[in-house]
Amino acid sequence: MGYQDVYQSWKNDPEGFWMQAAQAIDWDKPPSKALFDKGGNLFEWFADARVNTCWNAVDRHVEAGRGEQTAIIYDSPITHTKREISFVELRNRVANLAGALRAKGVEKGDRVIIYMPMIPEALEAMLACARLGAIHSVVFGGFAANELAVRINDARPKAIIAASCGLEPGRVVHYKPLLDGAIDLADHKPDFTVIFQREQEVAKLIEGRDYNWHGFQYGVEPAECVPVEGNHPAYILYTSGTTGQPKGVIRHTAGQLVALNWTMKNIYNVDPGDVFWAASDVGWVVGHSYICYGPLIHGNTTIVFEGKPVGTPDAGTFWRVISEHNVKSFFTAPTAFRAVKREDPTGEYVGKYDLSCLKQVYLAGERADPDTIVWAQDQLKVPVVDHWWQTETGWAIAANPLGIEELPTKLGSPTVPMPGYEVTILDDAGHPVEPGTLGAIAVKLPLPPGTLPNLWNAEERFKKSYLNTFPGYYETGDAGMMDEDGYVYIMARTDDVINVAGHRLSTGAMEEVLASHPEVAECAVIGVTDQLKGQMPLGFLCLNAGVDRDHGDVVKEVVKLVREKIGPVAAFKLAVVVDRLPKTRSGKILRGTMVNIADCTPYKMPATIDDPAILDEIKEALQTIGYARD
Repeated sequence: MGYQDVYQSWKNDPEGFWMQAAQAIDWDKPPSKALFDKGGNLFEWFADARVNTCWNAVDRHVEAGRGEQTAIIYDSPITHTKREISFVELRNRVANLAGALRAKGVEKGDRVIIYMPMIPEALEAMLACARLGAIHSVVFGGFAANELAVRINDARPKAIIAASCGLEPGRVVHYKPLLDGAIDLADHKPDFTVIFQREQEVAKLIEGRDYNWHGFQYGVEPAECVPVEGNHPAYILYTSGTTGQPKGVIRHTAGQLVALNWTMKNIYNVDPGDVFWAASDVGWVVGHSYICYGPLIHGNTTIVFEGKPVGTPDAGTFWRVISEHNVKSFFTAPTAFRAVKREDPTGEYVGKYDLSCLKQVYLAGERADPDTIVWAQDQLKVPVVDHWWQTETGWAIAANPLGIEELPTKLGSPTVPMPGYEVTILDDAGHPVEPGTLGAIAVKLPLPPGTLPNLWNAEERFKKSYLNTFPGYYETGDAGMMDEDGYVYIMARTDDVINVAGHRLSTGAMEEVLASHPEVAECAVIGVTDQLKGQMPLGFLCLNAGVDRDHGDVVKEVVKLVREKIGPVAAFKLAVVVDRLPKTRSGKILRGTMVNIADCTPYKMPATIDDPAILDEIKEALQTIGYARD
């Protein structure tokens, strides 16, 4: 069956489609039906089933005789450590940790916050919670104390599992003082914390509250898997909200199991036993879906990588890991490839490694500019798939489903909607628009299994954020279009569509043009306030290593390029060269913050920012062209 047949079979019988996919999961009690309509546009999948995530991700592979297969490969160029953990070893470690948590009173429905770096113990902590039916909330390691405190107050955890420190190239991130500060700030206090002591920094423990990871597990009874209802929340993952109060996205247990398992073969084209690598962090949704749960549920080997695309030690790290560990499918963010390309534009490092094991590469997290995709395809000689999804959806809305059929690539498009997603482009009044017309991207309800059914303790906010703008649809917050062939194009976040003298223009389309300039490694376009035209586009350019000619010439050339490719209507006249762009730790460019700096409007320092010092550099660059004047 090709993609069209599969998509049509879902459309003809959505519940039958997902009930069939559900047969791949081990149920304690199978669901009686797929979809439960709660009314008010709220839906749940497989709600009356009984099932355990940890059993499906770990124990069942041991029971099926695959216990000796490697489950997790840990590769840390920062600590020069590599180790492998088999499924049977993983089961024993997780059962012990879960037993220790249970002995301290953690039960089904209790929340546990996990605050850890990229080490296998982070996955073990997630799986131990799942084993007990506890609801975990992973907070990105090294997050500021006040941001962690906000999450402690919202999730009200019984316990917090943390590491003594995280490691960045050249520096140690002290987690324990941040954790202590957060607990001091929070109104809610956890009953206890568990600290995994890393040899790079041993933290001081507070007697009676803090327990050492190893000592805490000594002599405990290992825990069995606790079956939970299909609609029991597996986890809470906080995503930044427009109000500054983070939104707790929840994921139901059964829907996540069915959806993620389905994607491993159909989208990522791996079979059980294959090695799958998502170079992300457990603190982000990619880490939940495709470092921890998806690969393990499907019986794949997953890689936990503690390093960076460049600088640990060089621009060949990705290729070393792929070659050494026999990676078949690789998933990363476009920003990582841009960093590699900037250091190694001709792909010298690619040639140093045998990459014959690699069959496909996936990009997500932000728009993949065509330039980066073409570079990756030229270097790696495999399909490079841009696919589009969100924290809220947990898996791809649109992709090129290589495990079903490799569809022709169209640069700038994450290809086509996946089964479960009926994607529609709407105008401001909520009416579908013609193919090729820019509008708001929405998905017809109900959303498929594995997507968010609600927000943690915030149903009204859930409806306001996602359901009320376009009744009957989920509002993605992204703007774009669909062509006649049904290919989706994500042009920008809805708030990145700028209005220049009455013309709605996509900053993404302009960035695509800027990125096509041979000397531009990375770029961003924002809309700044203009008295005459409402908004004007302003470009930021990061140049390739080794470009030493006059920056003014590069700016003139990109202005001319935009004029040629998009037309005078874009009114693109302003660009500035900067050394780097402000980003979140997951690689998203902080465009909104840049707009605030340019317009001299107040802003809150984003909690997820990678390096706050970059904002001063951006301000100085803007002042050279007459913006950001206090």
